[in-house]
Amino acid sequence: MSADLSSKHAIVTGASRGIGKAIALALANAGCDVVVNYFSKEAEANATVDAIRQMGRRAVALQADVSNGADVHRLVGSAEAAIGPIDILVNNAGRVLVEGIDQMSEASWNDIIRVNLTSVFLMTQAVLPGMRARKWGRIINLTSVAAQAGSVLAVHYSAAKGGVISATKSYARLLAKEGVTVNAISPALIATEMVAANPRISPDMIPMGRFGTVEECAEVAVTIAGNAYMTGQTIALNGGLFM
Repeated sequence: MSADLSSKHAIVTGASRGIGKAIALALANAGCDVVVNYFSKEAEANATVDAIRQMGRRAVALQADVSNGADVHRLVGSAEAAIGPIDILVNNAGRVLVEGIDQMSEASWNDIIRVNLTSVFLMTQAVLPGMRARKWGRIINLTSVAAQAGSVLAVHYSAAKGGVISATKSYARLLAKEGVTVNAISPALIATEMVAANPRISPDMIPMGRFGTVEECAEVAVTIAGNAYMTGQTIALNGGLFM
């Protein structure tokens, strides 16, 4: 059974490539008009927009630093002007910085928390008034297996993604009677540029013996967007790495 999200409007942050791009395309395929947010990769974002428009859906690429409140306000306002009220928010934008305990600084800690966690807060707060007024909304947050299992190479990243899971549960509880669901997807070792560029990562680390695909992440996002009874959940997508 495929979700029918016709007439819904979505923002996907960090959607110029990788998991964000796959989710943007999958939502469009399910009927959504989509805002493709990007930070610096304009050409890739425009390519995502072109692919969505070829499906017959409306799409626009909008640059914004979603960890900055002023940028978020501008992004959401421009998104609503371009495609209409936002029904679906996918908080995908994030960044990982590999640093040992001795290398981490206050500046790097604050930066990783801001990009991965504060952005979720800012974007969620910006779209919630409209969702609550319409009694319909889907918020999907991308976290990481690092939040559940911990990471020996990125304590700040694990902490930020752990915060995403906690925020997901809290928003879900607060909004459960208002038609707005809030869920998280927790991927591990998905075949993206970041994973491909890391020589320390190999498929034999995964019980299934392979990396996940961005399309598999996108399938989960569309399922969440189409389901009205699931909320407060963190969906693990890791090939059995963490159970």
